[in-house]
Amino acid sequence: MSKLSLNPQVWILAGGRLLLQFGTGFTLFYAPIFFVNELNFSPTMVGIALGSSSVSGIVGRFWGGSWSDSLKWGRKKTLLLSALISAVADIFLILTHNYLFLLLGNLLMGLGIGLYWPPAEAAVADLTTEKQRNSAFALSRLGDNIGLGLGVAVGGWLIALTNNYRLLFIIDGFSFILFYLVIKFTIKESYHGGKEGDEDNWQNWQKALKDKRLWVFCFINILFTTYISQIQSTLPLYLTNFTNSNQFSITNLSGLFSLHIAFAALFQLPVVKILNRLSHLRGLMFSALIWGISFALVWLTGNVNNYAFYWGILAVLLGAIALTTYNPAASAFVVDISPESLRGIYFAINSQCWAIGYLIGPPLGGWVLDQGEVYAHNFWLILALSVAIAVFALQYLISKE
Repeated sequence: MSKLSLNPQVWILAGGRLLLQFGTGFTLFYAPIFFVNELNFSPTMVGIALGSSSVSGIVGRFWGGSWSDSLKWGRKKTLLLSALISAVADIFLILTHNYLFLLLGNLLMGLGIGLYWPPAEAAVADLTTEKQRNSAFALSRLGDNIGLGLGVAVGGWLIALTNNYRLLFIIDGFSFILFYLVIKFTIKESYHGGKEGDEDNWQNWQKALKDKRLWVFCFINILFTTYISQIQSTLPLYLTNFTNSNQFSITNLSGLFSLHIAFAALFQLPVVKILNRLSHLRGLMFSALIWGISFALVWLTGNVNNYAFYWGILAVLLGAIALTTYNPAASAFVVDISPESLRGIYFAINSQCWAIGYLIGPPLGGWVLDQGEVYAHNFWLILALSVAIAVFALQYLISKE
């Protein structure tokens, strides 16, 4: 990255995201294993519960986008509300002994995270120039990845030491409280558009939804976020229960996914040099191709007897590269096509794709794993082939530039 002379608020936001994702890393990869192997819910039930957070996340993203583009709320107040709701969600997850609490915890977590993404992304766009945005979004994702990596590593260590999965949700809840305090006392409101009486959120949403480029991008984005959800929710269970290698223990999985996130963090800033040489859409196309190779290697991991663990490492590392090339390019493309006064709503729609992707991904992955080994193995090959659809759609958008 050539220039990091960014607004200090961007650095503080990145630090806050590191703190937030540190807590998320405690639960991200271990929650499905805990609910399936410790509380004896089926993979399908857990997939539905995790997917339910996307239902409430759709509502959260709608209001997150609308309130972000409002003088009454703005970016800061919406972020604060998000942190509070997410902390309450962790209370339900801490107390989970039955399926109702699991559902309620995930529904509240989805609502909180849904409120978070539109103002978080819009604030970064507010505080940067066009030339700075690849760097700024990469810095934000670096905070995400470092936080997640530390969370996964420390979470795996705590599980190995205490075998107490609930402790992870307690720490996650505290991370949301600390994030609230960081935003409350260090961040200034960055939205200054329009007049109070001029706001009509429904008309603003209608304007955004008439953008055909946004619709095509949303389709592509749903594919990408479905891919990401498979890495985070389905792959840990697949490696634990369906591979020939006995090396995918909880401790080794912790190390593997810590490596995944650490590699993403290390690659996040250098990838800006690549992205700055490509259009944002071609950056997304590059990411799609890497996803395809990664999924093909997951399929190989489950179908070989020798060196399965090493193929798994390579698959996860390539998934990290795909993720780091996707995030900055996608966010910057949203800024490219969005009017400044509708930036929060455009990011809300972009974030809805994550909600839909995670609504589809975990239940689909859980259902496939419940069907047995043949389906579980071939699922990854189908994902690899599906990348061709994303490439075709991206080429269509490139032709319209």
